[in-house]
Amino acid sequence: MTIRVVLADDQPLVRSGLSVLMAGTHDIHVVGEAATGTETLRLVGDLRPDVVVMDIRMPGMDGIEATRMIMADSTTTRVLILTTFEDDDYVYAALRSGASGFLVKNMDLDDILTAIRVVAAGDALIAPSVTRRLIEEFAARPEPTPRPRPVEGITEREREVLTLIGGGMSNSEIAARLCISVATAKAHVARLLSKLNARDRVHLVILAYETGLVTLPG
Repeated sequence: MTIRVVLADDQPLVRSGLSVLMAGTHDIHVVGEAATGTETLRLVGDLRPDVVVMDIRMPGMDGIEATRMIMADSTTTRVLILTTFEDDDYVYAALRSGASGFLVKNMDLDDILTAIRVVAAGDALIAPSVTRRLIEEFAARPEPTPRPRPVEGITEREREVLTLIGGGMSNSEIAARLCISVATAKAHVARLLSKLNARDRVHLVILAYETGLVTLPG
């Protein structure tokens, strides 16, 4: 199956580099390029790609608003945010907008291709190292921290698993910490997704933060 991708970035060199990278694969095809959020929405409406690789900072409508509008359209298109943690204060807003994960501009090229495949398959790109940096960004946000709200309808074990997800642990790390099998850890994650009506693993990280289960640094 070919993964159809739209590249959204106001820097032509970034779009060109990614396009050349994807042209060398057998399963990823760039069907459109956009330099603004408004143009991205038009292309998504016309082309219905599988994945949009979305920059946050674009002229006019930014990537966060464009992502929010794409997800509100009930489309099957999924969004990967293209960002730099060093100068981007909008990570939390991007998650809340419905993004399925993050690409960092200095990632290895093979990792970018893997990320696109992961998201196209319906999963979320939320590698442990990225999760930990996201949590650091949450703590550094200038906005007031949301008041924690209780998590209801889950077991104590599922609460433990949710806390570990929020702390950036993979399924194998959760299994090792709780002395359970990886398959059992996966089952707990699946039940959390269902019980909490969470979109994906990224959404579980948000919930762990919002409900006060994650201990933020500082």
